[in-house]
Amino acid sequence: MNRYPAWKYVVIAIAIAIGLLYTLPNFFPEVPAVQVSTSKATIDVDQTTLATAETALRSANVPFTGSLVDATGVKIRFADTDTQLRARDVLQKQFGNDYIVALNLISSSPGWLAALGALPMYLGLDLRGGVHFLLEIDMKGAIDKAADRYTTDIRSLMREKRVQYGGVGREGQNVVLRFRDAGERTKARVEIENSFPDLVVREQDAAGGELRLVAALKPEAQKRIQDGAVQQNITILRNRVNELGVSEPIVQQQGADRIVVQLPGVQDTARAKDILGRTATLEIRMVNDDPGALEAALAGQVPFGSDLFTERGGTPVLVRRQVVLTGDRINDAQPGFDQRTNEPAVHVNLDGTGGRIFKEVTRENVGKRMAIVLVERGRAEVITAPVIREEIGGGRVQISGRMSTREANDVALLMRAGALAAPMEIVEERTVGPSLGKENIERGFNSVLYGFIVLGLFMCAYYVLMGLISTIALVVNIVLLVALLSMLQATLTLPGIAAIALTLGMAIDANVLINERIREELRWGATPHAAIQAGYERAWNTILDSNITTLIAGIALLIFGSGPVRGFAVVHCLGILTSMFSAVFVSRGIVNLIYGGRKKLDRISIGQVWKPGPPAGTPAR
Repeated sequence: MNRYPAWKYVVIAIAIAIGLLYTLPNFFPEVPAVQVSTSKATIDVDQTTLATAETALRSANVPFTGSLVDATGVKIRFADTDTQLRARDVLQKQFGNDYIVALNLISSSPGWLAALGALPMYLGLDLRGGVHFLLEIDMKGAIDKAADRYTTDIRSLMREKRVQYGGVGREGQNVVLRFRDAGERTKARVEIENSFPDLVVREQDAAGGELRLVAALKPEAQKRIQDGAVQQNITILRNRVNELGVSEPIVQQQGADRIVVQLPGVQDTARAKDILGRTATLEIRMVNDDPGALEAALAGQVPFGSDLFTERGGTPVLVRRQVVLTGDRINDAQPGFDQRTNEPAVHVNLDGTGGRIFKEVTRENVGKRMAIVLVERGRAEVITAPVIREEIGGGRVQISGRMSTREANDVALLMRAGALAAPMEIVEERTVGPSLGKENIERGFNSVLYGFIVLGLFMCAYYVLMGLISTIALVVNIVLLVALLSMLQATLTLPGIAAIALTLGMAIDANVLINERIREELRWGATPHAAIQAGYERAWNTILDSNITTLIAGIALLIFGSGPVRGFAVVHCLGILTSMFSAVFVSRGIVNLIYGGRKKLDRISIGQVWKPGPPAGTPAR
């Protein structure tokens, strides 16, 4: 009656074995390590890179305790942080600027576990320590950048279609074209509407008889640009985080215009803030060298269509507002040195379109000055404004001018990671120290451990052997839950630990339902075998209903929640699935092993069973 077929025991055994295997790496502590990676697609990080790193460390007499190659690069473990810092300096000197050498923390689990894909869970910011940023995107800036692009594109379109116009400029977020002839204005309107369907074009007659066309973005196009700006900024922030060599980062959208960045385990938080907080974009513009224009600007009369900036040496420069080229056209940027002056410089490679535009601009403006402008945190600075001596082809540009080596590295990093679609500002910053994270781990672990001990003691005292079976099933539940989180490489946070504690309560609740149902069957005179079978079968519907309703709530939290709420929901939903498996399937298997082989079963060790007595007033027989 109470026997499992062999295949069910095989399934239970395999599940427990896999659970133990993938839970095991979480018992090994994290140790200091150095990670070697690269941002260049043309460079592979493989076993050859690992061998080079190991040879360099041995030559410098820097001991290491282990090494491996994974998807993020080469990782080498060390016994302490002092050795870790020495190793970073040695490897940085060995690999140079083509590679990123960063400090890290990795698990000390044996290599054979990693070879089997058994890796520990990621620890969140509140457990591991690190830095948390909340960045807000300037949505108006995204529309302004789009308007700048349309201004340049419309100007190019008018030249290509040979439309005679008086000028193109921006007024607010609109692009305004001026004409002297109504026929040319009509022709321009048709060309713009055909080429740019996201623009609404209307004719306008200004004072003095000037004919104008005003092009504005459609509302749906503005919404699409703003959504795209958020996604592009998220991608670029992830690239910047990768450049920093941070492992297990969290970069995700929060609300309509905010992005959360969490960098667990970051030790150099100041540099992380500097790189992520900077919104540097590259713009190439022409210098306004018209006679008297600079003097008028210095006197407070900045000419229309120009901006007054300052070069790094403090010299004022009058730059035309029209952007010739932006950082969107950059394929690669690497720090280096100017061969003539031996000063730090940044060597930039442009894509095909950028190279063509740059070649045309330099050909048409030989003898004039070109300004390379770095826009950072809303402030524009002219890095250099050289004179164009000749046409520059090939898509290779050098940026130099009073930069330090560190600044050249940072500027190259920002350009290489990509240009932000819209400016961002850090509106919230939190730092969690490693000691606080360690304390959180200890408290969270102790809360789960003590809760488990109290539950186990209660179940054993109240239900005796059946309580012990329930406690064993509870252990299996925790093992399977931790194994699932490790297999999915989920990030465990304090809310996740709270969800594990909640899972304990829900799992033991299912066993209480089963045990009480068995007791009830025994009270009404059922045989022990029949009571066990009826107890599990009749409790199953109640357990299923309660877990499904709780699972629905967990899925809602997973879909609509964010940050810590989603972390709680992930562990909560997985815990429901493992608790149903362990509380019903595993515990029934153990009960069947103990009692199923007995043909004649007199009693079950399930504590005191109170049978109902005769109704009051019934005469004794």
